[in-house]
Amino acid sequence: MTDTAAAGPAANMKVDGDRLWDSLMEMAKIGPGIAGGNNRQTLTDADAEGRALFRMWSEDAGMTMGLDRMGNMFMRHEGTEPDLDPVYIGSHLDTQPTGGKYDGVLGVLAGLEVIRSIRDMGIRTRRPIVVVNWTNEEGTRFAPAMLASGVFAGMHSEDYANGREDADGKTFGAELDRIGWRGDEEPGKRPIHAMFEYHIEQGPILEAEGKEIGVVTHGQGLWWLQVTLTGKDAHTGSTPMTMRVNAGLGMARITEAVHRIAMDHQPNAVGAVGQANVYPNSRNVIPGRAVFTIDFRSPDLDKLTSMRSRLEADAFEIARDLGLGIEIEPVGHFDPVTFDPELAQKLRSAADRLGYSHMDIVSGAGHDACWINRIAPTVMIMCPCVDGLSHNEAEEISPEWAKAGADVLLHAVLDAAETVR
Repeated sequence: MTDTAAAGPAANMKVDGDRLWDSLMEMAKIGPGIAGGNNRQTLTDADAEGRALFRMWSEDAGMTMGLDRMGNMFMRHEGTEPDLDPVYIGSHLDTQPTGGKYDGVLGVLAGLEVIRSIRDMGIRTRRPIVVVNWTNEEGTRFAPAMLASGVFAGMHSEDYANGREDADGKTFGAELDRIGWRGDEEPGKRPIHAMFEYHIEQGPILEAEGKEIGVVTHGQGLWWLQVTLTGKDAHTGSTPMTMRVNAGLGMARITEAVHRIAMDHQPNAVGAVGQANVYPNSRNVIPGRAVFTIDFRSPDLDKLTSMRSRLEADAFEIARDLGLGIEIEPVGHFDPVTFDPELAQKLRSAADRLGYSHMDIVSGAGHDACWINRIAPTVMIMCPCVDGLSHNEAEEISPEWAKAGADVLLHAVLDAAETVR
């Protein structure tokens, strides 16, 4: 029987931080933004190019690719006992339209760096290790977010995912086929022993507290509600104020209600209107239609449920008072998440072994790990980001932060995959 290391990897085992940073900068050249970040939205030509680069790097590191029908990429590093369930490391390569260079990408390329470093050091593990790129995590082009990991976890059907449309009426399925990244593998049929997702914090807490590592114990739940208000297009100059059916005014009042409702549910609750469009969007036409999305989040399920209920009641009252038609469609939801305590402890132990400062935190954003946590033990690790800024081209981290998190990831993954002596 093979002996495995009981005390965990030695503290001198670390990733090549320069190589990780170089990979991040090279990937950032694909789908550049206009202000120093990235616009590599899901299932675009830029996404396809980024996928190809990740595949090339992974195969150069000795990994083999699996590809499922949602375009999820699984790069496998073999273990000494291939029949054991693998340990997964994963996040996403797609970005916001005005996204940064690190959101999601860090988690994928740090996984790649873990495998590169394992090979450099001649380390073997009993369990295989798989680095995964989940399709359409951001949900900006095709709502909801975490779409393909949601199909993998059984939260959405393939038909639902394939039928999602972007603002131009293009479907997820057609665009996945167009860029040539649909595989044959049935989503969700892969066994997972454990999954780690490494991500920038997207908030200010770690930097403010002077901590290098965030061990994510919980994730906020969320509701995304798409509201459609229907009024009447009319000339802004010749229509009396008392005779208007103004969808834009209804959107404004509901936006204010969202803020009020979130404030009424403090602490640990947030809400905002993030995506908003009025039609016909002409400077001298009263909007006859408004379509906008409300984002409510909280780690408390009762608060999350209450905020949605309050919003729906208030929105229908506002629409009635203004003579507007109204439809509210849920386009994204997951309950608050508790990540695996044993995996969280592996992260803490690794950080202590390496001498990195750390603290437990709650993720304020949704991540693929939130879905995978429903079907397999899962945990997240985070590094700070400057001023907590994310979903912005000015998003920034330091090479030292990136390396510290990747070092902890390396140790925790080797612990979970069982290093062979």
